[in-house]
Amino acid sequence: MYIPEPPKDVKINCYDVNSLYPSQMESRVMPIGMPTYFNGNILNINENAFGFFYCKIVAPNDILHPILQTRVKINGVTKTISPIGTWEDMLFSEEMKNALNLGYKINILWGYTFNSENVFKDYVNFLYNLRLQYPKSDPMNFIAKILLNSLYGRFGMNDNFDSINVIPKKFYPDFENKFIDQITNKIELDDHWLVFYNSTDESTEDLGTHNVSIAIAACITAWARVHMTIFKNNPKINLYYTDTDSAYTDSDIDDALICDKTLGKLKLENISKKAIFLSPKLYCLETIDNELIYKVKGLKHEIELTMSDF
Repeated sequence: MYIPEPPKDVKINCYDVNSLYPSQMESRVMPIGMPTYFNGNILNINENAFGFFYCKIVAPNDILHPILQTRVKINGVTKTISPIGTWEDMLFSEEMKNALNLGYKINILWGYTFNSENVFKDYVNFLYNLRLQYPKSDPMNFIAKILLNSLYGRFGMNDNFDSINVIPKKFYPDFENKFIDQITNKIELDDHWLVFYNSTDESTEDLGTHNVSIAIAACITAWARVHMTIFKNNPKINLYYTDTDSAYTDSDIDDALICDKTLGKLKLENISKKAIFLSPKLYCLETIDNELIYKVKGLKHEIELTMSDF
């Protein structure tokens, strides 16, 4: 949240990026192959180094919209913030290079380099074109959308799943004696138990093949943050609020950035005649069609609020 409320009679244009994460998967290169560890400033050896770098970061004090994020504990609660000041963190190389253009001072201490390649272009284009063939009410549209938007997260998932067995109660004591330390849950099903248990040998679990890539998952979200900096610290855009894939402004956006059918471009969700922005995921809008739209993170959807509450 940057500006809590517009002046009287000033309208707010509410934009969303069209399929932000899929757009970055389609157009950007990803980390592939085995990572290579380095110590020191890798850019002194290879100015095009691609990967994840642990850095000491100094943000410019006068930056209007800080763009680098970090996790901090505030009053016992861990939060993501975009600070000014000095801190150390792991950065995606291309997000780091983007920050350098905005006046950040960054000293690379160590990290990992990867090879790079565009690996998702065909996947995204196929599913996106499939989605466009069906209206939003059609299940095929929804299926294509979910496949597009959820793939990146699967790369960052823990794939050590519990095993599940249905065991007759008369055999359960023997099973329990064998797996007592590995049983995580059980549910009674008439004459059987539905048993959840960890069948992985802890001494060898890190030696197996894991079908995940933390680097790819982190890369996609970092590319998305880089894309959103188009609308931040931009002298042509007066920004009130932004979230993962949204921008709320009273400025006219360049037509070249707007198209509701093109991946990565903006679509106008609504125009609001009144707006209040209080903090991330805490805002209220009254559209020019007199529709009230609000979001309050953590509050039940059944609770009705008014503009005066905000």
